[in-house]
Amino acid sequence: MTATAEESVELTRVSLTEIVIPVRNEEKTLARSVHRLRDYLVRNFPYPFVITIAESGSVDGTCAIGTALARDIPEVRFVHLDARGRGLALRHVWASSRADVVSYMDADLSIDLDGFLPLIAPLASGHSDLAIGTRHARGSSVQRSLLRAVLSRTYNLILRVVLGVSFSDAQCGFKAGRREVVQAIMPAVHDDQWFFDTELLCVAQRQGLRIHEVPVDCLDDPDSSVDIGRTVLDMLRGVVRVAGRRVTRAFGAPLPPHLHRSRLPVGPARRFLRFAAVGAVTGLLHILFYVMFTTVMPALAANAAGLFLATVLNTAANRRITFGVRGRHEALRHQVRGGIAFLLGLACTSVSLLAVGSGVSRTVELAVLLAGDALASLLRFALMQRWVFVPSRRQDGREAVR
Repeated sequence: MTATAEESVELTRVSLTEIVIPVRNEEKTLARSVHRLRDYLVRNFPYPFVITIAESGSVDGTCAIGTALARDIPEVRFVHLDARGRGLALRHVWASSRADVVSYMDADLSIDLDGFLPLIAPLASGHSDLAIGTRHARGSSVQRSLLRAVLSRTYNLILRVVLGVSFSDAQCGFKAGRREVVQAIMPAVHDDQWFFDTELLCVAQRQGLRIHEVPVDCLDDPDSSVDIGRTVLDMLRGVVRVAGRRVTRAFGAPLPPHLHRSRLPVGPARRFLRFAAVGAVTGLLHILFYVMFTTVMPALAANAAGLFLATVLNTAANRRITFGVRGRHEALRHQVRGGIAFLLGLACTSVSLLAVGSGVSRTVELAVLLAGDALASLLRFALMQRWVFVPSRRQDGREAVR
């Protein structure tokens, strides 16, 4: 792996933005695109910038053209990598960058450049950690083939369903990030091909980083050299790999303390609403379990078994959703303390069932059970807020040391 750069490019200016153009066999479009981008930035972009051509594995005249552009244009530098891979090229340049903001765009400049300043502004101000162009937001204008549109929509739907992402367009070739954030999370990104930036976004979201989306106008290049079939397979393999790492919890990278964003505590009203939503779901599960178990055991035993399962799920869901506790630490202790809530719920629902007796209809029986659940839920909320999820003294001590 070798690298060359135009020494006249100063990389330590305040608010410097580095725009990487990863290329392979782009001799037909490279010079035109670089001149167009440079001229646009000189006229319209308020921050200092450097354009880095990151070439990997070309077999045409791309290297010679890139070297000539870096020699002739002060704001351009050229980096050559022997190995192939868009992700590898981005990783190599971003890892050694000293710019305040790092970004990339595709060599065909298919995204309207008027979207570049809105992409960079929230990063330069410190408001966001990463920014992406999206072709799927209201206000975007896209002209592309039906096949590409369907594949893009399908891919992003898979990401939402399988990986639970919230960003709308993972593969738009128009992304940027604060350099220190990108460099901090890149060690957790394993892919070096087309899935690189999708995985980067998944890691960022997992870390709770702020991802800003910018609606963009896009005109796809009909002569693109991208192998669609191979790219789709690479991306699907990437989704499977990330899903597997999430299951085994081998996903993510620790952020330096100064990159953590402070979060406002959830207010009492919102916390109670979250608790109520979780309680409604687990209450219905309790009823479902009860109906199932009454086919093989007495009502009181069925209630106890169903309530136990529902309480375990309720404690786990409230731990994460209502009280924002992450990770495995003290999860067992929380479940043990939640067992007290189970006993309270068991007492309320069992007394309710005993009070109505065995001669009532199933509708009345279930209504009474729900009423007992509702009463137990109020007691459970007070317990969770004041005891179950209150950190232990040992944990408080560790946090104070940190």
